[in-house]
Amino acid sequence: MKFFPRESGILLHITSLPGPYGIGEIGKEAIRFIDMLSEMNQSLWQILPTGDTGSCNSPYTTVSAFANNPLLISIDTLIEDGYLKQEDLNGFKQYSSQKVEYKKIISDRKKILDIACKNFLEYESETNKQHFESYCLENEYWLNSYTLFQTLKQIHKNKNWTEWGIKFSDNNIVFEEIRNENKLFIQKLKIQQFLFYDQWQRIKKYANGKGIRIVGDIPIYISHDSADVWANPELFKLDENGIMKFQSGCPPDFFLKDGQVWGHPIYDWNVHKKTDYKWWIDRLKYLFTLVDIVRIDHFNGFAKYWEIPMEASNGIKAKWVKGPGEKLLTSVRKKLGNQPIIAEDLGDAALDAKIIREKFDIPGMKVLQMAFGGTENLNGSIPELEIENIVVYTGTHDNDTTIGWFQTKPGKGNIQTVDEIAHERNNALELLGTDGSQINWDLISLAMQSKSNTVIFPLQDILGLDEKARMNTPGTVEGNWEWRFKKNQLTKEIIQRMKTLTEDCNRL
Repeated sequence: MKFFPRESGILLHITSLPGPYGIGEIGKEAIRFIDMLSEMNQSLWQILPTGDTGSCNSPYTTVSAFANNPLLISIDTLIEDGYLKQEDLNGFKQYSSQKVEYKKIISDRKKILDIACKNFLEYESETNKQHFESYCLENEYWLNSYTLFQTLKQIHKNKNWTEWGIKFSDNNIVFEEIRNENKLFIQKLKIQQFLFYDQWQRIKKYANGKGIRIVGDIPIYISHDSADVWANPELFKLDENGIMKFQSGCPPDFFLKDGQVWGHPIYDWNVHKKTDYKWWIDRLKYLFTLVDIVRIDHFNGFAKYWEIPMEASNGIKAKWVKGPGEKLLTSVRKKLGNQPIIAEDLGDAALDAKIIREKFDIPGMKVLQMAFGGTENLNGSIPELEIENIVVYTGTHDNDTTIGWFQTKPGKGNIQTVDEIAHERNNALELLGTDGSQINWDLISLAMQSKSNTVIFPLQDILGLDEKARMNTPGTVEGNWEWRFKKNQLTKEIIQRMKTLTEDCNRL
């Protein structure tokens, strides 16, 4: 395959990297992880979205479809680049090395970034300031509305933009006054975005130099309380006051019997079509400057999407609506060329999405944890593992770890019965020919030995961790997106085992 030769990789979000500052960063620990990927003969590093999450923990809930998360900027790199001094960290607290304590770290990091931005303005060389100005000019199509939105959020004490009484289409004179009054604040926001971009390009260059491609992630939906919806309300199904008419979600599924309500605004695809899908093309184009491959989350929504009335409290009473499908992807290919895309096509609309995927030669996904249920006889094989143009996972960020999945019981969000779980586990053990004592490696080996060109594993499965290391439980809030691994967990023995398996399965 042009974009997807026979290879393998690891799924690990930036926030889960180790380090002393409370959250994973795009600095030396990211470099160290890339080195370990190289040692394991891995070719892909998949991350979750890196967008600015504001006061939210989820990387799928952001205040901008373009802006990156300043919390991920490397403090050590800021020191190396001369934007900080070691003594600037004297006020830093001690944080957990096992999880991200978001409420504790945000204020400290904002203070540190404020110092770094101030030093950038006062002491940066003229050459780097020119690079900064060039970055701002190249990205003004989203950067100006993002920084203005964040400024107004601060002025209005973080209230939803529908409560501001000022629309993006209002008199520009008002906005010029706001920009002038908050010039330093806006400048610092722009510097943060520049610093992230600059640091990230170094990480990407290093990874590519090691033969590792980065798989990015683009959520199909964006938050209502975001710069994009505020600045482009016509692109979404909103009323005259900016209130959502409908919201995103999905019907009852493997995770929840009542379906899920995600709460994002629904696109007005007719308006997008009139612009030749410019906003979406801009979004993808920018992400491709950061990553090598783009995974589109909930790709099925391009085929059809679950439109839930605003008054609904669950995902049951809703309807399917046809998505932009081929028209959108035709415009993307026309403007951006043929780019490497992975479709997250799990769920009820997978068959509808398959028609689009196959036309544009976009691989879909197979999650092995979901492969052993149902009433059908597997006959000793999983048919999808005979397909080359597919991406096989043991699990994703929305699944339990493989050991956690294998040990799970009814309850705790699992809607399966005791008999259903027993049937699923027996299917797995029979097909794998194992006693389940190393179920994580059994599934990893199954994927590696398959005909599928691309296989990707959450790091938790490589490390053999249980449910305590789960990244996200759909339909819940507490405890999600917090997991981090420790340096000593990825041992020489694990690295060697993965390296040998990759060689034996010809995924170099």
